[in-house]
Amino acid sequence: METSYSISDKLLRSLATLVSYLLHPLFIPTYIFWFLTWQFPYEFAGITVWQLKLRLFAVFWMTAFFPAFAVFLMARLKLIESMLLRTQKDRIIPFFVSMFFYWWMYYLSRNFTDQPIVLKFFYFGIFISTAVGVFLNNYMKISLHGIGAGGAVAAMILFAFYYQLNLGLAISITVMLAGLISTCRLALGEHKQVEVYAGILTGIFCQLFSYWFIL
Repeated sequence: METSYSISDKLLRSLATLVSYLLHPLFIPTYIFWFLTWQFPYEFAGITVWQLKLRLFAVFWMTAFFPAFAVFLMARLKLIESMLLRTQKDRIIPFFVSMFFYWWMYYLSRNFTDQPIVLKFFYFGIFISTAVGVFLNNYMKISLHGIGAGGAVAAMILFAFYYQLNLGLAISITVMLAGLISTCRLALGEHKQVEVYAGILTGIFCQLFSYWFIL
């Protein structure tokens, strides 16, 4: 009986870990960009399919690969204890690294006329959510997954509001995934409830503020 429970527990932890990786906050900008290319292809008029693929790759390169590679280098150089960033101290430098790349994406988006204007507020929103996150990190181990999930939910709702379209299915799926992410982080014992809730609220508030400020 104990073995059965042990196997079930290991399986659940493995699934929770897999979800945490697949829905990692570094991947959220890439997922959002892909969604916009699928839902609003007319917003990318003027660029070829190949150029659009390159643009998607560039988003992944700038918002996921480079920040992750920077964390890898910091771990190898012993500047942080682990790539998993399990302590508040380990998260300080990665926060600032991510802030730089998110700001750069926002800066570039201001000059693009062949992609959705909503990307401007989205990129600015993830930039300021990282800035708020590094401040709150002084007081708690705020959930980075929560920040990403909350930002994604708010962004989907704001896309529907901006375009005046019914994106109910996309919003529902995003909300469910946000709930799944939060559950997985709690199940893995990586965060307390307050840290997850703080992350989600930070992501939501920063996207709302960015929408108001940019548009």
